[in-house]
Amino acid sequence: MSERPIGDYAVLSDCRSAALVSSGGSVDWLCFPRFDGPAVFARLLDEDAGHWSILPVGGPGEVSRRYLPDTLVVETTFRTPTGTAVLLDALALGKRERGHGMGQSSPGTLLRQVTCTSGTVDIAVEYAPRPEFGLIQPVMTRVRGGLSARGGAQSLMLATDLAFRLTGSTAHAEATLTTGDRLGFALSADPAWGPDPTPWSRRRIRRRLADTETGWRSWSTLHAAYTGPWEEQVRHSGRVLRALTYAPTGAIVAAATTSLPESVGGTRNWDYRYTWVRDASLTLQALATAACKQEKADFFAFLAQAAATQLDRGVDLQVMYGIGGERDLSERTLPHLSGWRGSSPVRVGNDAWRQRQLDVYGELLDAAHQTLPHDELLDPPVRAFLRQCAEAAARRWADPDQGIWEGRGPARHFLHSKLMCWVALDRAIDLAPALDARDRVTDWQHIRDQIRDTIENRGYNAQVGAFTQAFGSRRLDASALMLPLTGFLSGEDPRVRSTIEAIAGGLTDSRGLVRRYLKDDIDHDEGTFLLCTFWLAQAVALTGQSARARQVFETALTYANDVGLLPEEVDTRTGEALGNFPQAFSHIGLINAAHAIRDAEAALERQAGAGPA
Repeated sequence: MSERPIGDYAVLSDCRSAALVSSGGSVDWLCFPRFDGPAVFARLLDEDAGHWSILPVGGPGEVSRRYLPDTLVVETTFRTPTGTAVLLDALALGKRERGHGMGQSSPGTLLRQVTCTSGTVDIAVEYAPRPEFGLIQPVMTRVRGGLSARGGAQSLMLATDLAFRLTGSTAHAEATLTTGDRLGFALSADPAWGPDPTPWSRRRIRRRLADTETGWRSWSTLHAAYTGPWEEQVRHSGRVLRALTYAPTGAIVAAATTSLPESVGGTRNWDYRYTWVRDASLTLQALATAACKQEKADFFAFLAQAAATQLDRGVDLQVMYGIGGERDLSERTLPHLSGWRGSSPVRVGNDAWRQRQLDVYGELLDAAHQTLPHDELLDPPVRAFLRQCAEAAARRWADPDQGIWEGRGPARHFLHSKLMCWVALDRAIDLAPALDARDRVTDWQHIRDQIRDTIENRGYNAQVGAFTQAFGSRRLDASALMLPLTGFLSGEDPRVRSTIEAIAGGLTDSRGLVRRYLKDDIDHDEGTFLLCTFWLAQAVALTGQSARARQVFETALTYANDVGLLPEEVDTRTGEALGNFPQAFSHIGLINAAHAIRDAEAALERQAGAGPA
């Protein structure tokens, strides 16, 4: 059973896959060759499911770490009584890949380099690959320049100059480093039926590590448009969102992991290594200020391809797809894994792909509205797809669905789903010239007005003093905060203000963090959601209360880990990170809330400068 806190990890990415490395120098999660591939290291979910550690003999000593500036290259510094060693970790980008081309030809190689910067440090390396989520204990063989590990569908090659001792499927080595000494490692995977991969040379490892740093910095330079409060956190969140992007298709995963639980020991353990239409659309919006035309085009082209003919045939748009465009994401369990802190089952796949969630049309068209030109025709496949999304929202808005939180109970008339259908039509009307849909504007306007009337008449519960989770319900739901965030109602509207106060009073825990709701159809003790806390900060900013919004924002920000990564949830009892990690939704919330607070503060300054009328 894995016990290490979720928040102890830093993420590595080559924009195709991801790894998690602990503060103690252990890679406990790595999937090759894609985010959703089977894990080579999965100690995150079971102590015996594979890892690769590099640390001083006798323990890590005093540890500090950071991402190298403007990159996702992790630098971990170990200070021991005899000396200091610095470990660099990265997933290699393609050679000389820069800017928006980052990840297009990533070689699928994990690079690690440890350098003694002062004194003498004895280094221990333990390498225990366990492909297919720990099912396979590979056959290890020493080869010139490294170690070969074969078993299952992959052949692994670890490039190293160290002389390892082999004990079954685990390799151990020690080395004494003095000032200036350096060890480099490169782990790559290839199909088992091909020839053995060639181990990387020391020079190649060193050069590609430096090249990967340069690649990340080139992307960061293109995405430095935001200026204002929490500038570094906003820009870092942008890098995290890019790290969760599958470069070959433009798909964006919700998180890098599967089955990290929503409550310790609970059963709500889902696989987040897929692209949710909602999350991916909101990611594009969060990065909109950088004017990344290629990234936007790639994503909408990916969705048009993935969903091809679904809407034509009257089938609901799926809420999620595989990162290669796959539709069938059927769920299965991995009973041989005990789960993080005994939280089982561990799942691969996600049956939410079968659900109806009507809000996806609104998120998609809202992203298109913010990121695509309004006055020039879009490419025919994207144009047809977005128009079909608008028509689907117009036809289906009055139907029940499972809602944004993907409850596995009966379908209901969720407020948020209705709201996002309104958003879909509102944005489609503005986009009509780009969609070649001027002839549909009158009908869309009529249905948009119907949805507004329905929400205003049935969504607000006067007894509760708030817009509630579903029509006829008394239950508060943080997704009602989207009413002002989408522009459906002004932040000055008294119903919005009372809803904000009801959520702040009824869904906020003692730490100042916001729950999604209080309970649902699965019994659990769920943590608070950082996304919902950032929503509250953003909504409060829209009411003009920028100081209060800052306070809410800062409260959420304290739950980022030492390298600025945010989880999905926070345990209400312990304050520990919960859920799959790092979580795109949380970083999206940070970016959008920071923008809103900056704009609210600027508006107050303008008012103060104007003086009395």
